[in-house]
Amino acid sequence: MRDVTYAMGISLDGYITGPDGGLDWSAPDPEVFRFWIDETRELGAHLLGRRLYETMLYWETAADDPSLGDAEREWTEVWNPLPKVVFSRTLTEVRGNARLATGSVAEEIARLRKEPGAGEIAIGGATLAAEAAAADLIDEYRTVVHPVLVGGGTRYFPHDEHRVHLDLVETRVLASQTVYMRHRVRR
Repeated sequence: MRDVTYAMGISLDGYITGPDGGLDWSAPDPEVFRFWIDETRELGAHLLGRRLYETMLYWETAADDPSLGDAEREWTEVWNPLPKVVFSRTLTEVRGNARLATGSVAEEIARLRKEPGAGEIAIGGATLAAEAAAADLIDEYRTVVHPVLVGGGTRYFPHDEHRVHLDLVETRVLASQTVYMRHRVRR
């Protein structure tokens, strides 16, 4: 069965965006960017909420920019063909290799797990991940912790008073003093 993972860059105080919704504190250096490219190569599908989908739309046409660097071009080659499922109450259409979700997070994950193919099912976005976590659908939590305290914003971890026991399966120090941690849900 294909694993479901939730991976995001976070601040040391546990936020994926700052109080103003900004991500400027998490801009990846070349080693961290390479890390995300390699992680994304392992995916078979990516589930996104509307806000993350809209943020990532930039990459649909980024390859047309002649000033784009080699790593950014490689990212578009990995990201753009990746199948995506977008959860939104307001969007009526999506672009690229994406489709709008027709069911709940649990229904979409069950559908993807039944389909042929390899690769993990990734979840992007805190709201969507919180829904999947509440249904006990996440197999691994992956964080790239940035050495910054942003003081507020969107939290990485859902706060629903639901205890989940985790096993640390990997840790790595990356450039810019960032730390990657991979935790598997203990079942």
